Amino acid sequence: MKASEYKTFKGIRKESLRDNMSDLEVLLTDIGETAAKELAKKYNPQGLEQNKEIAKRGGKIAKNTRDDLERELNETIISPKNNIGLRYLEDKEEIKKLNKDELL
Repeated sequence: MKASEYKTFKGIRKESLRDNMSDLEVLLTDIGETAAKELAKKYNPQGLEQNKEIAKRGGKIAKNTRDDLERELNETIISPKNNIGLRYLEDKEEIKKLNKDELL
């Protein structure tokens, strides 16, 4: 997923995406980023297209790691759970009720 899609999936707006990821989600992101960085050091890509290819290869390494771990755990690692636990109040009545409850 793109970062914007992932934020929507987790139901967050302005907060840091990483702050709302589980430890495993962060680790998988780090694996992809670090793999891409090391591949870039080794192959010295030139231009946007070569850099995009290196980024895709780094992402594929993270995807393979995720698939292996999910297979071993027999469950998905990626979760819509918002780890900070913030929620948005969209409805004015819900906000009024919350404010009234806080006064009690």
